Amino acid sequence: MNCLRLSDLEGKEVINLVDGMRLGMIGEADMVIDIHTGEIQSIILPRRSTVFSLWTDRQHMIIPWEAVKKIGSEVIIVELDHTVPNLARYPG
Repeated sequence: MNCLRLSDLEGKEVINLVDGMRLGMIGEADMVIDIHTGEIQSIILPRRSTVFSLWTDRQHMIIPWEAVKKIGSEVIIVELDHTVPNLARYPG
């Protein structure tokens, strides 16, 4: 059984394997954790801030934990496309 602390994830950048897009940093993210099992269910990333985001609809991205493919020393690789179940966006 591999053990991972929340602090081990902090500061890692999330990268999408499908298109190579940088999705955000875990230090800026929230997580949904099952209170009964302690397992991570999803990562909630805020949309990256840009000059143009001041005039656009800011949404958060909910990444299901099943989409996480690899956790490295500096990045977390996720596999996200439109077919991923539970991939959602909600207004920030």
